[in-house]
Amino acid sequence: MKFAKSSLLLAVLSGLSFSAFADVDVYGKANVSVQSSDDGEGSFSEIKSNASRIGFKGSENISDGLEAIYKFEFQVNVSDDSKDTVTSRNQYVGLKGGFGQLVIGRNDTALKQSQGKLDLFDNLEGDIKNLFKGENRLSDTVTYSSKDLSGFKVLATYVAEKDSDGDSGYSLALTYGDAGLKKSNVYASVAADSEVNGYDVVRATVQGKVADIKLGAMYQSQEKVDGSGDADGYLVNAAYTLDSNTFKVQYQIMDFDAGDKKSAISAGVDHSLSKNTTLFAFYTNFDMDSNVDQDYLGVGMEYKF
Repeated sequence: MKFAKSSLLLAVLSGLSFSAFADVDVYGKANVSVQSSDDGEGSFSEIKSNASRIGFKGSENISDGLEAIYKFEFQVNVSDDSKDTVTSRNQYVGLKGGFGQLVIGRNDTALKQSQGKLDLFDNLEGDIKNLFKGENRLSDTVTYSSKDLSGFKVLATYVAEKDSDGDSGYSLALTYGDAGLKKSNVYASVAADSEVNGYDVVRATVQGKVADIKLGAMYQSQEKVDGSGDADGYLVNAAYTLDSNTFKVQYQIMDFDAGDKKSAISAGVDHSLSKNTTLFAFYTNFDMDSNVDQDYLGVGMEYKF
């Protein structure tokens, strides 16, 4: 299976002619950490590939104001040969124009996209997906993104039911500002999922920047589509940049109506060696009412291209 998926990636590459390849934007990153992990049964060391990836994207002008767009992105595990080496990430084709953007395929839902860059420990042990539902990347989707409307954008995802026994899902979001906090000092969003991957979710996110300090917060209410598993949670974080270093801390908690409570606190530092190269260190602790506590301490490196 690993060989088949690797061969598929090579086939995609070889299928591109040299002239076509010149119009393709090839991008990606390698993110690897060495860490001490304790899942509650004793600590052990491991090397992890943290969502390392390679992607290909591009567009073709069809007519004045209308483009065909595409993206094929693959996650590459560069540290563990016991797992599939290559897996699918966002992969879609669509149209972009004065109406906005409409894509079909495998994609992040509107709710997942709405968090922007809030998660300071994205793809590490402290990733919000470990406590909060709604971080979905799904196949069989149609996603619409509006143009910028005085700082506001509308996102909508339709998730096909796939068979006669399934139910369609919907994900909607309204965002304001620049998620990267480069074109604006504030980013905010409200979003909701209905019957997406087994859950109904409502989420509100806000992040702001003052000088070299970034502050963020998120609130979420979630429940299973059958009405069970009700829970409410929130996240707060802060990051401070000093020269080439960014110090960051993040706290998140999910409180279930049944009485269970899960929380996580993460702290770390990123050291920029260049525009594309970063060294990082982090610590994450999970406090589980109905399960054993978990601890993770790691150092790593990320290179973007």
